[in-house]
Amino acid sequence: MLSERPGHIIELAERAARDGAELLVAVGGDGTLNETVNGLMRAGAGPELATIPLGTGMDFVRTYGIPTAFEDAVRVAAGGTPRAIDVGLVVYRTWAGADAERYVVNVGSVGMSAAVAQRANGMSKALGGKATFFYALVRVFLAWRNSVIDVELDGVRRSARMHDVIIANGQFHGGAMRLAPEARPDDGLFDVLLIGDVTKLDFATTAPKLYRGTHLAHPKVDLERARVVAVDGAETLPIELDGEQVGTTPARFEVVPGALRVRVPR
Repeated sequence: MLSERPGHIIELAERAARDGAELLVAVGGDGTLNETVNGLMRAGAGPELATIPLGTGMDFVRTYGIPTAFEDAVRVAAGGTPRAIDVGLVVYRTWAGADAERYVVNVGSVGMSAAVAQRANGMSKALGGKATFFYALVRVFLAWRNSVIDVELDGVRRSARMHDVIIANGQFHGGAMRLAPEARPDDGLFDVLLIGDVTKLDFATTAPKLYRGTHLAHPKVDLERARVVAVDGAETLPIELDGEQVGTTPARFEVVPGALRVRVPR
């Protein structure tokens, strides 16, 4: 089945799950996978999920070792081992001001990363996903102004001037950046990165470390773990889920443990 418009894959996946499908294969990028997951979750999950990555970022598959080469990914989809993983349920505000909810399977973010995703999605992908996302990161960072963000982690509130809040189930985000190198997608917890009031010098010295996952040692980066994360602030901030900018704060993320079975390499 081919999608015809944004959101159509959610409908197709939900219908296939309710009709008794045993396996759904998402062919495309992280956005395609996100819509497939949302359709499955609306149907109460059920079928196993496989993915053949053909998109720009291809970040979800990196955590699980799912190959990006087409024929190798097909083999995993056909005969891989199912692994139960968590999913995040997110309640947020649409651009029109209405309350909405959506599931996230890899990484969500509040702040600058959401603006980066929007810029990258509007650019040509001729240079490939990694270069596209890094270029978008640099351009948005130069114009971004940090603001005071309120974050509540399992009921414990923190408030500070921050650059970004990353709520991770998987390890990779933004075109192979290993933003959450310690994240485990089946532990019932989000890895939450609170990126503080970073400067242009901080960015210049730390940006290369994002791809190696060695940035956690930076004094302005805090790693926390929580089952429920709420994010808000004095200023309305964009939010992004699996590479798609869907709306704004206030936002609430909650782990749904073991909600999906994903086929991974044996």
